[in-house]
Amino acid sequence: MNTRNVVLVAAASATLLSLAPPADTQTPSAEEIIRRSHLAEYYPGDDMKARVLMRLVSKDGKERIREMTMLRKDFQEGGEQRYFIYFHRPPDVREMTFMVWKYPQKNADRWLFIPALKLVRRIAADDKRSSFVGSDFSYEDISGRNVAEDSHKLLREETLDGKDAYVIESIPKDLTGSDFGRKVSWIDKRTLIPLKEEYFDKRGDLAKVFSADEVKEVQGFWTITRRTMRDTQTGHQTEVAFQEVRYNLGLPESLFSERYLRNPPSEAVR
Repeated sequence: MNTRNVVLVAAASATLLSLAPPADTQTPSAEEIIRRSHLAEYYPGDDMKARVLMRLVSKDGKERIREMTMLRKDFQEGGEQRYFIYFHRPPDVREMTFMVWKYPQKNADRWLFIPALKLVRRIAADDKRSSFVGSDFSYEDISGRNVAEDSHKLLREETLDGKDAYVIESIPKDLTGSDFGRKVSWIDKRTLIPLKEEYFDKRGDLAKVFSADEVKEVQGFWTITRRTMRDTQTGHQTEVAFQEVRYNLGLPESLFSERYLRNPPSEAVR
């Protein structure tokens, strides 16, 4: 081969190599996608404060409104985390508070203060799938489900509402500790935010559908600012709007204590 041909072959090889995708673009595992999505949804920033408007809509269109302030503080990325929720309205839940201490390797601790009874109630671990204050979201939905509790499988990749998404099936490892038999999630490839989730009961019937109706970038963090959970079997649904979302406020650890369940500082929850 003459010198000119050697140069041409070398140039062609270099071009092909430059067009080849880098090794690190390989699709991550289903468990890794779910883990990253969990971080993107539940752990943006070191802490967070938001005004939350919850609209409960019955099958016949009747509405109930709940308004609350949500506080969150992280102690470890993907690990220990605390939530504090204060209810502003309606009158029957005004001044009610809810607190979660979430841990990486065990069930979360949850408390509910009921002002009408002046009672702090500890929520049992097996109540985590119960309805959160009459909504279609469970206690577990508020602070997230441990990724390790389920087995995850990448079913396919497809486009949902113009967004490229991973479609992942999650099946509880312990069906007795879950109220769903499997879940299918559409995870946005770009933001890793779950765009949609379908929950199937243990008979295999579709039971609930979650949708991220509005996703915005707030202080550099992708945030679900409007979401809906719809019960396909009863026709009831809950719509939630996150307003005045702020991150990295330096919230003190002392806010997330049983002491403040009964009497939280007004500046923290107003």
